[in-house]
Amino acid sequence: MFRILLKLLLLLLIAAAMAVSVVLYRSHDRLYTVADWMSMGRFHRYDAMIGDAARKNGVDPLLLKAIVWRESEFHPHKTGTTGERGLMQVSQAAAKDWVQAHKAETFQPADLFSPRMNLEIGSWYLKKALLHWAAKDDPVPFALAEYNAGRATVDRWIATTQLGEEITAADLRIHIGFPSTRAYVETILKRRAYYVAEARRGRGEGETR
Repeated sequence: MFRILLKLLLLLLIAAAMAVSVVLYRSHDRLYTVADWMSMGRFHRYDAMIGDAARKNGVDPLLLKAIVWRESEFHPHKTGTTGERGLMQVSQAAAKDWVQAHKAETFQPADLFSPRMNLEIGSWYLKKALLHWAAKDDPVPFALAEYNAGRATVDRWIATTQLGEEITAADLRIHIGFPSTRAYVETILKRRAYYVAEARRGRGEGETR
C-alpha cells in the first residue's frame, strides 16, 4: 500500500513539474512568471482597481499595470526616497495638483496608501501627461519620462536635441539624460508589451515571442 501511495505521489510530482515546465516554456518572461507565482496573488490583486482607474481616466490599463509593477511591485504601502507613496509612488506635488483640480478638501497624504485613491491620482496624473504630449507620434515615452523625471526635465532634454516640435518618441528615448529614467521608460514599455502578449494569448489570438 505504501509503495502504491509513493508511486502516486511521484506521478503527481512529475505531472506538476511538467505543468510548470509547459507554463514557463510558453511564458514571454520566465523570471516575471516565477515572481508572479511567488507573490501569492499580489501581482493580480489590484487588477480590477487598475481597470477601474484606467477607464475613469482614459488610459491603457496594461500601461497602468506596468507602471504599478515598476513603481512598487504591487506593494500598496511602499514609500519612496523622496516621499512618494503607494502603488504608483505618487509624489506629494502630483497629489497636490489632483487635490486642487478636484477640490478634495478632505484629502490627507496618508490617503495615498489606499490602493484605489493612489491609482485614481496616479492615473489622472498620467493622463495629464499623455494629453500634453498627444501631438507626438507616440506620447507614451514622453509621458513616462515626465512621470519619472518631471516635465521641466523632459523639456530640457528635448531642447538639447535641437529638434523642437519635430522630436519623435524614438529621438527622446535616445536623448533621455538620466540613465535611471531611460531604464524606467524602457522597462515599462517592455512590461506593457509582455502584458499585451499575455492578454492576446488569453483571448486565443496566438503568441508573440
